[in-house]
Amino acid sequence: MTREEVLCDLRKKFKDDIIEVLDKSPKRVYIEIKPESIIQVASYIFKDLKARFNTASGVDTRYHMEILYHFLIEDINLLISLRVKLQKPKLEIDSLSTIFEGANWIEREIHEILGINFKGHPDLRRLLLPDDWPDGVYPLRRDYKEWDKNAIRDRGV
Repeated sequence: MTREEVLCDLRKKFKDDIIEVLDKSPKRVYIEIKPESIIQVASYIFKDLKARFNTASGVDTRYHMEILYHFLIEDINLLISLRVKLQKPKLEIDSLSTIFEGANWIEREIHEILGINFKGHPDLRRLLLPDDWPDGVYPLRRDYKEWDKNAIRDRGV
């Protein structure tokens, strides 16, 4: 498939799931989808379009949490970033680790540092933060407050 065919196919197949398509450049496209559509759309991109899952990233904006899932279709050098916006305070979405193992650790990381619950994830235990880090404190949230008065946080969390 060509780049144009891929985008046309996605627009047709998921017309009720897609909120917006931002055609950023010849090699990059952002597709915002409804959060409840993540399994169907990501599964199609991964399995049917044979895209490689690169990673996911999360950010806390003023009004919502945003997750970007980055996929690369190597044959046509197209990076597709699926964007989902989770409205606060309901921060949960279906886990992609049920579709491909590569989502496992990045979902654990996003859960740990932003507090997003990935429904159906097999193991959301800590990955990065120390064992004494308090539950419910997420270091990359906008509302993060230092909890350890003796901590020196000049080298990251």
